Parts: sequence; C-alpha cells; structure tokens
Amino acid sequence: MQDPTPVFTATGTPATQGTCAVCGTKMFRMGRTEAHEGMEPPKVSVRRNEKKRKGKLVIVESPAKARTIGRYLGKGYKVVASAGHVRDLLKSKLSVDVENNFEPRYRVPNEKRDIVKEIKTLAKKAKEIYLATDLDREGEAIAWHLLESADMDPDITKRVVFHEITRPAIEEAFQHPASLNMDLVNAQQGRRILDRLVGYSISPILWKKIRGRLSAGRVQSVALRLVVEREREIEAFIPVEYWSIEAELRQSDAPQDAATYVAKLSRIDGGEAALNTEEEVEPILIDMREAAYVVSEVKRGEQRRNPAPPFITSTMQQDASRQLNFSAKKTMAIAQQLYEGIDVGNGGETGLITYMRTVSTNIAESAQKEAREYIKEELGAEYLPAKPPQYKTKAKRAQEAHEAVRPTSVNHTPKAIKKHLTRAQYQLYKLIWERFVASQMASAIYDTLRVGIDGKGKEHTYLLRTSGSSIKFQGFLAVYNYNNNGKARQAKKDKDRIPLGIKVGQAQDLVELFPSQHFTKPPARYSEASLVRALEENAIGRPSTYAPTMGTLQRRGYVVKEERQLVPTEIGETVNDLLVEYFPNIVDVQFTANMETDLDLVASGEQSWVDVVSEFYGPFSKRVEYAKEKMPEVKPALESIGRECPKCGSDLVIRWGRHGKFIGCSNFPKCHYTEPLLEKIGVTCPLDGGDIVKRRTRKGRVFYGCANYPECEFSVWQQPLPQPCPKCGGLLLTKNKKLAICQKCEEEFLLDDLTE
Repeated sequence: MQDPTPVFTATGTPATQGTCAVCGTKMFRMGRTEAHEGMEPPKVSVRRNEKKRKGKLVIVESPAKARTIGRYLGKGYKVVASAGHVRDLLKSKLSVDVENNFEPRYRVPNEKRDIVKEIKTLAKKAKEIYLATDLDREGEAIAWHLLESADMDPDITKRVVFHEITRPAIEEAFQHPASLNMDLVNAQQGRRILDRLVGYSISPILWKKIRGRLSAGRVQSVALRLVVEREREIEAFIPVEYWSIEAELRQSDAPQDAATYVAKLSRIDGGEAALNTEEEVEPILIDMREAAYVVSEVKRGEQRRNPAPPFITSTMQQDASRQLNFSAKKTMAIAQQLYEGIDVGNGGETGLITYMRTVSTNIAESAQKEAREYIKEELGAEYLPAKPPQYKTKAKRAQEAHEAVRPTSVNHTPKAIKKHLTRAQYQLYKLIWERFVASQMASAIYDTLRVGIDGKGKEHTYLLRTSGSSIKFQGFLAVYNYNNNGKARQAKKDKDRIPLGIKVGQAQDLVELFPSQHFTKPPARYSEASLVRALEENAIGRPSTYAPTMGTLQRRGYVVKEERQLVPTEIGETVNDLLVEYFPNIVDVQFTANMETDLDLVASGEQSWVDVVSEFYGPFSKRVEYAKEKMPEVKPALESIGRECPKCGSDLVIRWGRHGKFIGCSNFPKCHYTEPLLEKIGVTCPLDGGDIVKRRTRKGRVFYGCANYPECEFSVWQQPLPQPCPKCGGLLLTKNKKLAICQKCEEEFLLDDLTE
C-alpha cells in the first residue's frame, strides 16, 4: 500500500486510503486491517477497553501495616504488602554500568516475583493506586521500584505518606495524595550505587588478601575505624596517680552523737589541691588533723533541670541500650512492630508510635495538646509549662519533615495496654511514652546548698567544700527519671546530711580524714549506644543505617561484644589498617560526612546523583587498582581447637563460612572435613544431660539440639528456656513472643511470669 491519505467510512471510523503495490487498485487500511476496493470495507474491531477499572489499590511494605491501614480505609480499598523492596541490583554482579553514567541494572529477585506478579495484576484492575510506603528516602525508593516493576499507570498512581498509622493520619494522607519525589528516590539510588561500588570493589580484595566472607562499606568501615582507634587509645593510655582527701566533720557546739557530714579538700594555700603520691599526702594529713575549721561560706540557691526532648532514632537506640540492654537491631525491630500496629483490645491492630526512623524532634500540635490535657488531668496544672516546649533538632541533617518518635496517643498508657504487649514491646513502649510525656512537662526544681569550710593548720591553709541538693518540685521527674545505667535516679540526700542550721563563722570539729588513691582512666570502649551517638555527631550514615551497621560489624567478626562493650578482633584491626592505608578516603570521617551532605543536596534537588557518584568514582577506581597490586597478603593464623581431624589426622581449626564460625580441617582443600562450632545456650538436654546447642540447617534455619549428637538425637525448633516447668519440672520451650510451653506436660505459661 502506497501514499495513504486519510478518509472516513460511512460510520465515521477513521481509515487511510492508498494504492496496492501489487495490482494498483485502491486499498483501505483501518488500524492493522487492509482490503482492496470493491471488497467489503474493512471492519475495524473497535478495540475494547480493558475491563473497566474499579476499586482502589494500596501498597505498603508489611502485612501488619497492611492489616492496620486496611481496617481504617474500609470498603473500596484493597491493601497489599510488598514485603519490603521488590527490586534491587543483582547480587551476583556489580550491576552498575560505570561507562554509561553509572546506569544501574535492577532485577526482581526470585523470591519477590510472585508478589510483583500479583501486584501487577491488581494494578491493571484498579481505578486508583496508592503507594503508601514509609516516608523516608528508603520508602520513596521502594515506591518507585514498585511503580516500575509492576508496570503501574503513572496517571492513576499516587503517593501517600503518614507519620503514624492512626485513623486521622491515614484519612488525612489519602485526602491529600502527592506524586513520587524523584529527588528522594535519586538520593537513595545514589547511596545504593555508591555502596555497591565500594563493596564490590574492595570486598574481593579483602577475600584474596585476608580471608573470605569479609566486606567493606562506606558507613561500616568508618564505624570500625572508630572502634579500633578507641581500643588503641585505651592500649596506649598511661594511668596517672592522684589522691583526694575527704574530711568527716561535726559542728563544734553539737553533741557527740550528732550527725556528721563529709566535705572534700578543694584547695591548699589558695591553690589547687594537687596531690600525686602517697608521700605528698602524709604530711598534709598530719597538718590537717591539727587544723582549726570554721564555716566560711553558705550559699543556698535553686536549680532547674529541663526535660530531654522526645526520642529520635539514635537517642531511642541509646536509651534502649542503656536502660533495657537492647541491641540496636532489637530496638528497631520492636519499634517497627509498635509502629505498624498491635491489637490492644479494640478489634484490630493500632499503630502505637510514630515513624521510628527520624532525626527530627518536631511534635504535631495536636499531639502536644493531647499531652497537655493528660498531664493537667493526671498530675495537675502545676506540671505544665506556660507554653508547649519547642525543641531544636541537634542532628546536622534533618531533611524530611518527620516528627519525633512518640506515642500516637498519650491515652494509650503503658499500664493500660501492658497485657496486650510482649515484655520487650512493653518495655520499649513505656520508655517512648514516658520520654514523650516528660518532654512536655515543666522543669524539675532543686533546692541547692553549697558550704565552704576554711581550715588553718600549722603549715598550710585549706578550703574544703561540700554541696547537696533536694527536690523542691518534681516536674517531669514524676514521669521519667533514669540514670545512665537504666535505674530510676534517686534524689541526692546530701543536703539532709549537712546540718540545716549551718552558718558562716561556726566552728567545726574534725572527726576523721579519708585519703583515697586514684588513677586517671582511659576513654571508655564504645557500646552500641555510644557508637551510634558518635556516628550521628559526625554526620555519618542515617537513622536507617545505624542498626544494620552494628549488626554487620559483629556478623563479619570485626568486633565482639564484651559486657555490652564493642571490642575489635584481630581480623577487625587487620581490615581497618589495610583500609586506612589503601583507601584513606573510605574510612575518613570528614570525607564520609561530606558524601552524606552531597546526597542531601541530591535529595533537595540541588545536585545530580550521577555527578556525585562520578566525582567519587574517578579517584576511587585508581585506589582500587593500586590496592590490587600493592596490598600485601596478611592471612590470619587459624585457631586450633586441640583435636585431630577424624579423616586425615591434621589439626582441626576454626574457620569462617556463610553462617559464621565452624570447625574445619587445617588440611583444606585436600581434606573437606567440617563440623559445627557448638553454641551453648545454658540449657541441659532432657534425655542425656548434655548441653543443648544452637545449630543451623543447610539452608540456615536455626534449631536446637543436644551437643552429643549423633549419640543423642534430641532436637527442637523452639528455643528451650533455662527455667524448668513450674508444674512438672520438664523442659520449657518458647511457643511465641508471649508464651512458653512444657515439652512434657504441655502446660502453657506467660513468659513474663517466668522471668519475674
């Protein structure tokens, strides 16, 4: 058919007219159908529209979140879960085209194909589609990957975000949907590609030069450096001796059985009381015992103590570590459960806290109002500040307009919903609730007392000081009052020990002197909490990266936890030293912080992610080639376990594999003998009294069995508990997050009852 010109059939259906290239007669074409002149005009099968779209599809990350949101939205909405990311870079390849503007190659993993297929089918039928993933960059990226992988129609696909999973928040979000924020998507995409370039470039070098299963990453490598350098500060620290002297005193005109108080030596002859050795202390003690003492200063005052702001991600992790002994990973997992929704007896799941990945201390006006009403009713108007407090975000980056971590309703008191929560959920929720309520309360007020006592000896003059405080008004301490060890802080009683009627000019009798030897202490090792704080203070990483970073350091064997402190291993120090030498920028705190700033500029639309990655990759790729050639092999010595291989007689050693440590033959690869490295859990086997140990199947699933296998074949999937059954003395197994069940009598018990 040649030279088609537009014509219209009698029915008005658009067609084209031309000449047949074979016979020269006129032809008609309608769509893909052609016919010669004289034949019946081609009938255009008016393409039927796809089945009429109806209903509204909502996609979230988790089933728990889907259930909660679905209950609030009601009929007309279909809410499904993507189970997190549905598309990512290929695991087996770099998946980044460094020659073509770092174009990523994404793939739907096998385990997500059925989910994507179902979402794609539902999306074709839906009249409206709502992407309701989390409100941070990660959530924005998940939403974009869903849109792309499930072939959603952009014209009917909308983005909704909310800080909390409550009916008002959900309804408000769906009344004001928006479009995807591609700046946030690109910031997350840039971060993902940077991390892939670093990991896929450096990790193979570590495998070759040191051992397999090692890894390097932008955030984890900086965190490792902090831990290693702190340990070396401790090792290099030289303690310095110093002494202090305390004096027990009594008012001269008081009876002999009157109460005494203690004051500390502050100055000698007007200068600092610097006593460095026992030889220096002895003559001072002799002179002080003969000195005359008189009160030279009595200063009474008032001190205010302000409440702390509500939690952000890092402070929540830090306090949960100090007060509850929770790891960062455990804290975030439990917080996720509280955020997504728990059935608290009102017929369905209820979101109990706001979004837990945040660097903002902002509080919604409605939440402040509710908190003030609660405080006034339950505690009294005097516990309210004149105006709702406003807290400034200390974090260097607070891009998204998030709120702080707070309860969705202050009326969900911990006591009221305790029976619906697991022990861990209750502990964390109580911490969040108390911190938030306290943040909206009045300051605590202390009465303070400072006393100075002059001492005049034969050789020297002395100034001793003592001070104390007592609570005048509790303020926020009525709700939230913890010290760094997680115990409720008790008000100081020092003031009660200082005589109430003490006055300037009163003579004091010396009862006893108490010299004490001290040594300066090195800096403390990092705990998970303090390492998270250090990362945040240096603008390294983001709220979503803290917990995974802690886990990676321990999973790779770079650090171990000893009494809640992070101690670098030999392999951790080796990896750190090589990275510092061959990849100085990767482990440089300021360089990594600047990289985060560049990603923030991408998130705000001021920078291109391709430019950020390109600027980094040029110098980095040269360092990679240099390290491949110059980095020495420093393979660590294998640790012998003191037994011979049953197959070849060589030493058995501890090796590292996909699932952690295991026992293998030192003659590998000639001998492939392996056996598990047994992890005892402190419970004895009910069959033969051997240790029950934690094991894994070939696919990595955890189970528990007797260490004497195969002689004893005892094994269970549920974790055994050290407490015997209160009823029959049998072995207790964890049934779920709340219950334990006896393997022998099958009686069930609340876990909280067993641990109290």
